[in-house]
Amino acid sequence: MNYNWDWGILFRDPYLGWMIGALGWTILISILAWIIAFSLGSILGIFRTSSKKSLRLIAICYVEFFRNIPLLVQIFLWYFVFPELLTDEWSRWVKRDMPYPALTTAIISIGLYTASRVCEQVRSGIKAVGEDQRQAAQAIGMTEVQVYRYVLLPNAYRIILPPLTSEFLTIFKNSSLALTIGVIELTAMTRQIEEYTFQGFEAFTAATIIYSLVTFTVMALMQQVDKRTALPGSFSKGAS
Repeated sequence: MNYNWDWGILFRDPYLGWMIGALGWTILISILAWIIAFSLGSILGIFRTSSKKSLRLIAICYVEFFRNIPLLVQIFLWYFVFPELLTDEWSRWVKRDMPYPALTTAIISIGLYTASRVCEQVRSGIKAVGEDQRQAAQAIGMTEVQVYRYVLLPNAYRIILPPLTSEFLTIFKNSSLALTIGVIELTAMTRQIEEYTFQGFEAFTAATIIYSLVTFTVMALMQQVDKRTALPGSFSKGAS
């Protein structure tokens, strides 16, 4: 049985519009989830290196919980289980009345999961800066907040820029899991086009190319940022 190739299907209405719209949802999920992951992960990374044992314990518990449960399981827990633990009124709001329940759940789930990974990146960056710089800053009278703000974090972010880029790209790819709770992002739309046209090879090839183009674009941009912000003498690509 011969396969009927039809690459032109990708450029016909409504399929081209569907792909573009789904890409928009994928990018939206990725950006919003990254905002959560980077913000919360940075706070937890600070907690992990804090002099206060209670803050370190909070961060350790968070990381161990979220990092060791598969992301797909977490998405199901947030979408199907969490609302059932609330009161009837709140459960109804989360499942029905909350704006875009499936999309919001996917963003929060991916963001919280990735925050545990960002936390470890930030922690390693702060440790790489060195305890001597912390002590030097404290010796000139800086508070702990000022030490993190002016000394540790600016240097740490420069060091961990490449792995942070990888984490963002991981979020971009993990956004495809949102289809499991009904979000029509790029992968879900690709499957829908396959069902409508029976041209699965063409549809998934197009999705692969789109994912690759976005990934390569982000990598190229971040390499330029890395070159401009690299610390002299570091092992960053920007230092070469």
